[in-house]
Amino acid sequence: MSAIETTPSSSKPTPPPSNPSLITELNPNGYKPCCVCNEPKATRDQCFMTAQDGEVECKDRVEEYKVCMRGFGFKV
Repeated sequence: MSAIETTPSSSKPTPPPSNPSLITELNPNGYKPCCVCNEPKATRDQCFMTAQDGEVECKDRVEEYKVCMRGFGFKV
Protein backbone atom coordinates (compact mmCIF):
# COMPACT_ATOMS: atom_id res chain seq x y z
CA MET A 1 0.00 0.00 0.00
CA SER A 2 1.40 3.41 -0.90
CA ALA A 3 1.66 6.22 1.60
CA ILE A 4 -1.55 8.13 2.10
CA GLU A 5 -1.28 11.91 2.13
CA THR A 6 -2.25 12.86 5.65
CA THR A 7 -2.57 16.59 5.69
CA PRO A 8 -5.57 18.46 7.04
CA SER A 9 -6.71 19.21 3.49
CA SER A 10 -6.75 15.52 2.50
CA SER A 11 -8.62 14.37 5.57
CA LYS A 12 -11.80 16.36 5.48
CA PRO A 13 -13.25 16.78 8.95
CA THR A 14 -16.90 16.54 9.78
CA PRO A 15 -17.86 20.11 10.66
CA PRO A 16 -18.85 20.17 14.34
CA PRO A 17 -19.64 23.31 16.24
CA SER A 18 -16.48 25.37 16.61
CA ASN A 19 -14.64 25.17 19.91
CA PRO A 20 -12.94 28.53 20.56
CA SER A 21 -10.37 26.94 22.89
CA LEU A 22 -9.10 24.78 19.99
CA ILE A 23 -8.68 27.59 17.45
CA THR A 24 -5.08 27.83 16.29
CA GLU A 25 -3.23 28.74 13.12
CA LEU A 26 -3.33 25.05 12.10
CA ASN A 27 -6.94 24.59 13.23
CA PRO A 28 -8.69 27.89 12.41
CA ASN A 29 -12.15 26.31 12.71
CA GLY A 30 -11.55 24.91 16.20
CA TYR A 31 -12.28 21.30 15.28
CA LYS A 32 -12.24 18.77 18.11
CA PRO A 33 -9.77 15.86 17.83
CA CYS A 34 -12.61 13.38 17.32
CA CYS A 35 -13.83 15.22 14.23
CA VAL A 36 -10.66 15.31 12.12
CA CYS A 37 -8.55 12.68 10.39
CA ASN A 38 -11.48 10.27 10.17
CA GLU A 39 -10.14 8.35 7.16
CA PRO A 40 -6.66 7.69 8.61
CA LYS A 41 -8.28 6.80 11.95
CA ALA A 42 -10.65 4.30 10.32
CA THR A 43 -7.81 2.76 8.30
CA ARG A 44 -5.67 2.45 11.44
CA ASP A 45 -8.51 0.88 13.43
CA GLN A 46 -9.36 -1.59 10.66
CA CYS A 47 -5.72 -2.64 10.49
CA PHE A 48 -5.64 -3.40 14.22
CA MET A 49 -8.86 -5.39 13.96
CA THR A 50 -7.51 -7.64 11.20
CA ALA A 51 -3.77 -7.83 11.89
CA GLN A 52 -2.15 -10.68 13.77
CA ASP A 53 0.55 -8.36 15.10
CA GLY A 54 -0.97 -4.89 15.01
CA GLU A 55 2.00 -3.17 16.62
CA VAL A 56 4.20 -4.23 13.70
CA GLU A 57 1.72 -4.48 10.82
CA CYS A 58 -0.09 -1.20 11.52
CA LYS A 59 2.89 1.00 12.37
CA ASP A 60 2.65 2.99 9.10
CA ARG A 61 -1.09 3.59 9.55
CA VAL A 62 -0.56 4.78 13.11
CA GLU A 63 2.10 7.19 11.91
CA GLU A 64 -0.18 8.49 9.12
CA TYR A 65 -2.86 9.22 11.71
CA LYS A 66 -0.37 11.02 13.96
CA VAL A 67 0.89 13.16 11.07
CA CYS A 68 -2.67 14.10 10.20
CA MET A 69 -3.50 15.04 13.80
CA ARG A 70 -0.33 17.10 14.09
CA GLY A 71 -1.38 18.88 10.89
CA PHE A 72 -4.33 20.24 12.86
CA GLY A 73 -2.05 21.24 15.73
CA PHE A 74 -2.92 18.41 18.10
CA LYS A 75 -0.09 16.97 20.20
CA VAL A 76 -0.06 13.22 19.65
